[in-house]
Amino acid sequence: MFKHHAKLETNIFFLAVGILLTIVVGGLVEVIPLFSIESTIEKVDGVRPYTPLELAGRNIYIREGCYNCHSQMIRPFKDEVERYGHYSLAAESKYDHPFQWGSKRTGPDLARVGGKYTDDWQVRHLINPRDVVPGSIMPGYKHLVRKLDYADIGSHLKVNRLVGVPYTDAQIASAKKDLEEQVFADPAAKPAVAASYPKANIGKASISLTNADPKAVTEMDALVAYLQVLGTMVDFKTVDEKAIRR
Repeated sequence: MFKHHAKLETNIFFLAVGILLTIVVGGLVEVIPLFSIESTIEKVDGVRPYTPLELAGRNIYIREGCYNCHSQMIRPFKDEVERYGHYSLAAESKYDHPFQWGSKRTGPDLARVGGKYTDDWQVRHLINPRDVVPGSIMPGYKHLVRKLDYADIGSHLKVNRLVGVPYTDAQIASAKKDLEEQVFADPAAKPAVAASYPKANIGKASISLTNADPKAVTEMDALVAYLQVLGTMVDFKTVDEKAIRR
């Protein structure tokens, strides 16, 4: 058997054919099963498009390079699930362009950070991380306490709709209004933005910790709104694990 193996490895033609056959067979094994399922994304309730404010915050998150140190992917391993929560589902990122999955973590994974801390904590942490996490090596982002430019937020929703995010005409038309309402509305008054975007974090990020104009929407407001929604859309107490695996 070794003799035949040696002949294959020393003959460039047979070796090339063998490599090609291996790639073809391996590729077919990976691809063919995909034609037998309706979708590669699980069907779970609760996942919705981002609010205009959350979308603006996500743009800031990407602009500031937060993804270089924080992943948003909890792998299905015991140690990861015990630390961060339920493993990540593809459905949770189906409206992300681009998605923030990854494996490199200088800081903790943020897939389930929404609601874990208060808005005040998030603001304090972003201004000076060591105020709340003494050993943190994260830089401060106090420059985010400045007015958010959202004049073209409706166009952002339109572009996202082009790539499959199901924003309605009404949501696009009211994008600026919804963004402002999410910041300034009284959560107890059941604002319209909450009806269009369930589980949206209503209210302005803390101004007592900043010098921000209380009547202005800031980049800090947007980023905190984005962080506070991460991992909150799906109620994992009601998720059918068998349905997910199907």
